Amino acid sequence: MSREIVLMDGKKAYTTTRIIADGCKIEHNAALKLVKKYVEDLKDLGGTSGFEIRKFKTGGRPGEEAILDEQQTTFLITLMKNSVPVVAFKKRLTKEFFKMRTALANIASQQKDENWLEMRKDGKVAHKKKTDIIKTFVDYATKQGSTSAHRYYSSLAKMENSALFFLEQRFKNVREVLVIRQLMIVSMADDVIENALSDGMGRCLPYKECYKLAKERVIAFSLLAGRSPILSLDLK
Repeated sequence: MSREIVLMDGKKAYTTTRIIADGCKIEHNAALKLVKKYVEDLKDLGGTSGFEIRKFKTGGRPGEEAILDEQQTTFLITLMKNSVPVVAFKKRLTKEFFKMRTALANIASQQKDENWLEMRKDGKVAHKKKTDIIKTFVDYATKQGSTSAHRYYSSLAKMENSALFFLEQRFKNVREVLVIRQLMIVSMADDVIENALSDGMGRCLPYKECYKLAKERVIAFSLLAGRSPILSLDLK
């Protein structure tokens, strides 16, 4: 699967200078230098989205990259020499920004749909029940000697999402971008986890075995339900 070059943060599409440099086959420092040279123009193009240079670490070494929206990205690339890699990346980037705009428009539209809203509401009930049983499970694991049982909230969520979806990028709340069918499936998976943990604790299994039981059942469920991509434009 190819690397995503346009990402999403809430309701905004963006890319980074590292992605641009990689796609255009240039040094990242060169792309970042260009950004800093034209920083005022980029800020002006950003409008309400603003402009950001954030820090990161790679291989233990600190660095920084610029976060750019579609207009800022288009402007930056026009400043680059039209080599074969740059032209090819421009074309790909244009398509990906259009795709993301369409996906974001679809998300905004579905979040106003009564059927989606009702399914999302029902899903929150199932999620709350799962969260409650995980809290009980965390206490259960802690009493058995676990010193990091609180991590089961995130590890169970990651396990569930990984089993059900192709996650090509991170989302603040993946359930806000799911279509109705996916909301139904993840709600059922919540029930699977809730029942598995309850079953395991009811049988006084070691906490690691309880987690293993939940994982096995979610994976078995995912084989029946099918694994689907997030933000797929043809998924109904």
